[in-house]
Amino acid sequence: MTGLGYGYDRPAGSTHGSRSEIVAVNGIVATSQPLATQVGLEVLKAGGNAIDAAVAANAMLGLVEPMNCGVGGDLFAIIWDAKSRKLYGLNASGRSPYGMSADLLKQRKLTSIPGRGPLSWSVPGCVDGWDQLLKRFGTRPLSDLLAPAIRYAESGFPVSEIISSDWTGAAERVAEFPGLKTFLVDGHTPREGEVFRNPALAQTYRLLAAGGREVFYRGEIARGLVAHSEERGGVLTMRDLEDHTSTWIDPVSTTYRGYTVWEMPPNGQGIAALEMLNILEGFDLKSLGHNTAPYLHLLIEAKKLAFADRARFYADPEMAEVPIAQLISKPYGERQRARIDLEHAAQSVPPGDPYAIKAQDTVYLTVVDKDRNAISLIQSNCGSWGSNEAPAALGFPVQNRGASFSMDPAHPNFVQPHKRPFHTIIPAFVTKDGKPFFCFGVMGGDMQPQGHMQVLCNLIDFGMNAQEAGDAARFRHNSAPSSAGPATGAGQVTVESGIGEAVREGLVAVGHDVVAGHAGDFGGYQGILIDPVTGVLRGGTEPRKDGCAAGY
Repeated sequence: MTGLGYGYDRPAGSTHGSRSEIVAVNGIVATSQPLATQVGLEVLKAGGNAIDAAVAANAMLGLVEPMNCGVGGDLFAIIWDAKSRKLYGLNASGRSPYGMSADLLKQRKLTSIPGRGPLSWSVPGCVDGWDQLLKRFGTRPLSDLLAPAIRYAESGFPVSEIISSDWTGAAERVAEFPGLKTFLVDGHTPREGEVFRNPALAQTYRLLAAGGREVFYRGEIARGLVAHSEERGGVLTMRDLEDHTSTWIDPVSTTYRGYTVWEMPPNGQGIAALEMLNILEGFDLKSLGHNTAPYLHLLIEAKKLAFADRARFYADPEMAEVPIAQLISKPYGERQRARIDLEHAAQSVPPGDPYAIKAQDTVYLTVVDKDRNAISLIQSNCGSWGSNEAPAALGFPVQNRGASFSMDPAHPNFVQPHKRPFHTIIPAFVTKDGKPFFCFGVMGGDMQPQGHMQVLCNLIDFGMNAQEAGDAARFRHNSAPSSAGPATGAGQVTVESGIGEAVREGLVAVGHDVVAGHAGDFGGYQGILIDPVTGVLRGGTEPRKDGCAAGY
């Protein structure tokens, strides 16, 4: 054994990678389910572009991962357009019904918005998001892009292993939410390898193929959603759906060691990742060693600070003041950095003062095509099975994103009519010298911005490739800060088994509460890097999910 270093038995001698990168010239598609990746790749091979492929893959994911995503949820995307050589951001998240208010909830003797049921609904934004993406950047009609998912919904597909384990909640809840029967096979949730069909979703997709977004927001699908809401005690109306619009918005950015990192501004949580990177840039992370106790301590403390701000300030900027520019500024990052104690874990983390500066369940996919158009897209039902309300004739569950509102009238995320709730889903993008470099994301609720931070540190500070950066062992810090309440306590640090016992003991020694993680705690990554020297595409995929990256 003499002379054999750590990692000698891993792919290509990699310390962190579970497999080699996917390399290609003409295009790569990376999603959390292999059939969805294949559907997207076929679109590229047939001459479609990255945006076309992303919509087709997303539609397929709505079939094969119905608990996590679908047309009942919302969508965010960052797009690099090769023709204009610019980045564009799309916020395709929906707003609360006009009839939703704190007064309504009080009348129903509720102290918070229920996490399940139709009162948790906000208008689903996914379909309008597809429509906006295709109108602005697409080259193929929606009918062509939905055809593969329609075919699989009718003929069936074998359920993959990890998705099968995610599916289990449907059977347990079907008595309370009868619409979930759509997702059972002979009364049980489909087992790994069992074929599942969804003819109701096939019909919904046919309606969309024929009538486009209008049938969802003004036509037959809209009427089905409203009827289900009324039957189940919700407040969604046709006006709520008819008035829905997506918003094109400029992504916001910070620099990190010569790279420019782009995120979407609130109502999402992407700027938390930018704040964390600003805090960390002042430390020589590489000298500390990857996933050592001193290194992880800094990342955890940076996360605490950013999430305390997330809890205090993040909301719909159209209806509340959100100090975005201050929160992601370098001077504010310096102020926050000074709050970190290198020897002790913070036990209570109040939000910072950005005004002093003048200036649970989701899918992520990414596609780059032969012309180097690129899309970083994330789409979600919010919680597993969303609201658990699934109109049987439509074949999809509706999100519960409305449960993310605060009931505190003083909080910027206070529940109000026709307002976007706080969102966790965030796509990301990195440019270098004004050129596209890396499009990636990490699904998984609160894990997402801290996952972005860890992947980027792996890539930039430690020189990992696109596969290794996602494979490397992660931590997840769980704490009280949310979109609706203040920070309390130090929280817990959940770690993967790849973070060894000595490191865990080192974290405990400085005051962290460290616990072992479970499958599903650490999110799901996909990433595509455009090699700045050769132009070759390099794709990485998440070993914690069923998916794959594929190119040609």
